[in-house]
Amino acid sequence: MKATAGAGAVLLAGGTANAAAEERSVNAFTVSRVSLRQTVYKGRGAVEMTMPSSAYQDPAKEVLTDRDFMAWKDFDFHDGTIDAYVASKLAPDAPSYARGFIGISFRIDAEKRFENIYLRPVNSQVEDQVRRNHSIQYFAYPDFLFPKLRKEEPEKYESYVDIDVQEWIHMRIDVRGSQAKLFVNGAPRPSLVVNDLKLGPEQRGGVGFWIESGTVGYFSGLRVRRVGR
Repeated sequence: MKATAGAGAVLLAGGTANAAAEERSVNAFTVSRVSLRQTVYKGRGAVEMTMPSSAYQDPAKEVLTDRDFMAWKDFDFHDGTIDAYVASKLAPDAPSYARGFIGISFRIDAEKRFENIYLRPVNSQVEDQVRRNHSIQYFAYPDFLFPKLRKEEPEKYESYVDIDVQEWIHMRIDVRGSQAKLFVNGAPRPSLVVNDLKLGPEQRGGVGFWIESGTVGYFSGLRVRRVGR
């Protein structure tokens, strides 16, 4: 489904009652190095996303970083609100550093540059406070990935939130210009505020779902509401 309506347009993917519409929704995604299938997960119609284990990063040979394993809808999104339910579980062959990485990419342009906010649910439940503080992550692809952001401005683009793997998590991202706010599970206050989106206030483009090494991801009920131009 390609949405081209003006301000206030709503894009839906997953979570509807019409199975045929769901299948068409899956087929309409543009994919980057992932596989999708329609399924039901913990009572919700969902899109399941997986990546090949051959693509898992090897920390003995490379620096772990954020990449472009995602699927998205061709939607001219600039400012507005993105809502979706996400859930992740660890793949049977997940590497030891897997954290259930799962998130939302937005303003995805033709060169596959994008902004992203993602979750590390495993980190949220450990007793190591440093790791707990890394439960949420912002990055911008391809030049502002988490190792660079964490090194140059520690903790600015990460935060804690109480979440876990194998459960549905509601994400709402409000985007205005250079600012994005993440609200989790209906909380009235944001869990993360980014005031300097790295691709700039004029960036625009598609909206979609993202995973990283060792994650089986589930996504449902995507809604995108645009405001302004």
